Amino acid sequence: MTRDIVYEHLVCDGILWNYTRWIFHGEGTSSHESLHVNTVIQDEGETYDGTHTMLDELQGRNTNEDVEDGDIGDGTKGASIEADKFERLIEDSKKELYPGCMKFTRLSFILRLYHIKCLCNMTDKALSMLLDLLREALPEPNTLPKNMYETKKIIKDLGLNCNKIDACPNDCMLFWKGAEKATSCYKCGASRYSSKGKKFPAKTLRHFPLIPRLQRLYISSKTSFNMRWHHEERTKDQRLRHPADSQAWKEFDRLHQLFSEEPRNIRLGLASDGFNPYKHMRSTHNVWPVVVMPYNFPPWMCMKPDYFILTLLIPGPEQPGNDIDVYLQPLIEELKDLWYNGVETYDAFKKEKFNLKACLLWTINDFPAYAVLSGWSTKGAYACPCCNSETSSRWLKYGKKHCYLGHRRFLPQEHRFRRDKRSFDGHEEHRLQPKQLSGNDILEHLQYIDFPQFGKENNKQSGKKKQRRLKQPELPYNWKKKSIFFDLPYWKDNLVRHNLDVMHIEKNVCDNIVNTLLDQKEKSKDNVNARLDLRDMKIRLDLQPKVIEGKNKLFIPPASYTMSTTDKDLFCTVLRGVKVPDGLCSNISQCVQERKIIGMKSHDSHIMMQQLLPIAVRNILPKNVSIVLIEVSAFFRELCSKVGKEEDFKRLGESVVLTLCKMERLFPPTFFDVMVHLIVHLAHEASLAGPVQYRWMYPIERLVLNFHFFLKNKITCVGFLIC
Repeated sequence: MTRDIVYEHLVCDGILWNYTRWIFHGEGTSSHESLHVNTVIQDEGETYDGTHTMLDELQGRNTNEDVEDGDIGDGTKGASIEADKFERLIEDSKKELYPGCMKFTRLSFILRLYHIKCLCNMTDKALSMLLDLLREALPEPNTLPKNMYETKKIIKDLGLNCNKIDACPNDCMLFWKGAEKATSCYKCGASRYSSKGKKFPAKTLRHFPLIPRLQRLYISSKTSFNMRWHHEERTKDQRLRHPADSQAWKEFDRLHQLFSEEPRNIRLGLASDGFNPYKHMRSTHNVWPVVVMPYNFPPWMCMKPDYFILTLLIPGPEQPGNDIDVYLQPLIEELKDLWYNGVETYDAFKKEKFNLKACLLWTINDFPAYAVLSGWSTKGAYACPCCNSETSSRWLKYGKKHCYLGHRRFLPQEHRFRRDKRSFDGHEEHRLQPKQLSGNDILEHLQYIDFPQFGKENNKQSGKKKQRRLKQPELPYNWKKKSIFFDLPYWKDNLVRHNLDVMHIEKNVCDNIVNTLLDQKEKSKDNVNARLDLRDMKIRLDLQPKVIEGKNKLFIPPASYTMSTTDKDLFCTVLRGVKVPDGLCSNISQCVQERKIIGMKSHDSHIMMQQLLPIAVRNILPKNVSIVLIEVSAFFRELCSKVGKEEDFKRLGESVVLTLCKMERLFPPTFFDVMVHLIVHLAHEASLAGPVQYRWMYPIERLVLNFHFFLKNKITCVGFLIC
C-alpha cells in the first residue's frame, strides 16, 4: 500500500512538472527561467490573466471572442476534453483570488503555485501548510483550496490523467482488454493481488495516455508554430543539423507520402532506462520509465526535458527484461491508432482543426536495454546487433570471455592489412564486410520461429521462492523474441530502428584505454591472462610471457603502450593540472589518485576522450601508439559534431576502420570487447540518422536524475513520476 501511495505521488508531480510549463510558457523557457516569466498580460492599462488565453486556445476558440458563463464552445474544442471539465476550468479562470485582485485568478494562482511545488520538490504536506498560511494572509473571502487534495482535483481537469493497469507479478500479461475482471494470470496462474485480505494489486503499470499529451503540443500558438519548424524554417543545404535532414527521415517520407504531406504530423523517438528509485546501490529495486520525445521541434527545443513525454512507468522490483513487450502494449496500441486513424486536434497557431498522426522513428537506449527492446541478445559470440549472425568473435581460453576482432573485413579488398598474419590473429582476411539486416530481412528470418511465451514462473526450492524463465525452445543465434515494435506497420521500413548509444560506447572505450595505460589492477585489459591468450593464439611472440629459468615465475615483456612509473606520474600530473571553464565537466583532478583515475562519470569520459587524452599522451607514449590514440579521439570529436555532411560521416567510417586495425596490432585481444567493436558502426549510423546529439543517452540520463530529486526515502519514495 505504501508503495502504491508513493507511485501515485510520482504521477501527480512528474507530469505536471513539465506540463504546467507548457500551459504558462509555450515558448519553451527553461524550468528556472519560467518561474520569472510574467503570466499577466497588460494591454493599454487593462490587466488580465494569461490562463484565460490558454483556456481559449485549449478550447479551440478565437482569443478575441468573449466567453459567457456556461458556454463550452461551438464544437471547436479539443476532442479529448469533456465539456464539464471546461465548465469548471473556465469558472475557476474567472474567479478572483480575493476581492479586487487584478493579477491572479483562482486557476492561474493554483497552477503557478503547483508549478513552484514541482520545481522545488515540495512535499504534499508542505504545500497544504502553505495553503493554510496563504488563506489566513489573503483578504476574505478568498478562493484558495483548503489542501493539496482539493488542489489536485482542480488541476486534474486539465486532462493529463494516468491509467493504472494491473499486471501479473511474473510479467506474463496485463489485466486489460477483456481481462479487467480476472483475478489470476491466464498463463502462470499467479494471483493478481498481493494479499488475500484487502485486494492490493501485486504489480501495477502506470500508463500516461500519449494522445492527449501530443494534442497539448498544439494548444499553445507558440508551441504549435515551433512544431512546424522542421518543414518551414529548417535550412536545407544538404548538411545534417537535425533528424529532418537525415536519410532515415527522408526515406520515411518517400515511403509514406500521405503521412509526410501534413507537416504537423509528429515524428517520435522512444527511450527507456531502468533506475533505482531508492538511490541505494545495494537495493535491487528497478523502475523503468518509458519516455518519448517529439522531433518536430527546432534544435534548441528538441531534446530538452521540458518536451519529453513520460508514457509508461514499468514497476519493479525486477527489471522487465524481454518481458518489457508485455508492458509496452498500451503504448503500441496508441501508436497504431495514431498511425491508422489519427486524432482530431486544434491548432492554436493556424486556428483550425486537423487530423493529427504520429510515427515512431527509432529507440534510444544503452546497450543492455538495446537487447531488451530489439529482441537480439547483446551477449555472447553474436553480441553485435549490426553484424548480426556474421559477428566475428573468438572465445579467449584464459581471459574467459569473447573478444571481437576481425575489423579487417571492413577494409577494401586490396588493402595490405588483409594479408598480414603476424600482426593480427594469425590468419589472412578475405571475408566481405557483414551486411546489416533490414526490417524485412529480420521479419523473414523470424517468420517461422516459435518464440517462448513472456513471463516467469515461481518455483519453491529449499523453502525459498525463486523465479526462473519459462522453458525456452531453441532459438537461432542471439534472437530472444520478435520485438513488439514490428506490430507497427512502418517499423520494418525504418532505416534505423534502434540506436547505438555513443555516450556509453565512448565511456567504455575511454575506460579501456586509460585503465590499460595506467595498468590499473583488475581493470587493465593487459594482464597475465591476456598474454597467455597471445601464446594460445600463436601471435605476437615478443609479447608472450616467458618462464624465468630456475624460478617458477613468468616474465611479462613490456608492450609499446606500457608506461613506466615516471610516465604514469607525468600523465597524472597533466590531468591533475587541467583547469576547465565552469560547467564543462566535473573536476577531473579529483579523480586522479596515486597513478590511478577513478570515479569518472560519462561526461568526464567524454571530455577526457575528446580533449584531454591527446594532450596527456602526446609526449609520453611512442609515436605509433600516441598517433593511434589521437586518431580515436579525433574520431569521437568529429562524430559528435553538431553539423556535418553525409559524405563526411562516410569518410569518417572508412578512416575509423583503419584506426581499429592499427589498435589490433598494438593492444591484446582482451581489449576488444563488444563496446570497442561497436565503434566501427557509429559513423554509418550517423550518416543515416543525423547528429548523435538527438540519439544519445545524455538527455535521458539527466531526466532520470531529475526523477531522483522527487524521491525522499525508502518509505515515501515511489512518489514522483506519475501525474
